[in-house]
Amino acid sequence: STKPESGTVTLVLEPRLAMTLLGMVAGTMTAERVQKGRALFGDRLGEEVASPLLSLRDDPTDRRSLGADNFDGEGLACRPNPLLVDGVLQGFLHNSITARRDGTRSTGSAVRGYASTPGVGAQLLVMEPGTTPADSLLDGIDLGLLVQSFAGLHSGVNTTSGDFSVGVEGFMVRNGEKAEAINEATVGSTLQRLLRDIRAIGDDFTWLPSGNGAASIVIDGATLSGT
Repeated sequence: STKPESGTVTLVLEPRLAMTLLGMVAGTMTAERVQKGRALFGDRLGEEVASPLLSLRDDPTDRRSLGADNFDGEGLACRPNPLLVDGVLQGFLHNSITARRDGTRSTGSAVRGYASTPGVGAQLLVMEPGTTPADSLLDGIDLGLLVQSFAGLHSGVNTTSGDFSVGVEGFMVRNGEKAEAINEATVGSTLQRLLRDIRAIGDDFTWLPSGNGAASIVIDGATLSGT
């Protein structure tokens, strides 16, 4: 593998990495973050914040997943909670505490560890698959990056501002074909731009070991920093 030249590329993320990205986004879609003024889209309810191709829900009731459950961390019944439908922000996740503050009902989204008090968050994320055949995702990409791994997510992603700058390894895509392997590179953008610039979603929906379900996504306009 080599260090690539810097430039603007199209990212291709297989289902595992697509869910890594969407999991960070979903982590900002809680009422707790909205109430603390730390949500990416706190004042955008009902607005289009992502590509119309993208629909994402938190759905612990989906029995196709090994991560399905009946109750949240407070013992309330789980239910499907749409987060994005055709790119439009549908709502935020609540536990009993955040719901009481907003004068509404819990969405059954309390999460907790064995010794922790209940917080609020997504329990089982399900991304709707697209219609682009998985073996055609590279078609039409003049210069792209087929990402194999992200590095430095905890330090390189600011989930309050949306700034995104992480290390990557993978393969360059040239004229629709997989090309040379690269490393020692960084991809930069913002979470907001990454969501808006999704140009295709694959039909390769996959249930991941985490229990979440996702498909591949193709994103235009990311900045690749190498040499």
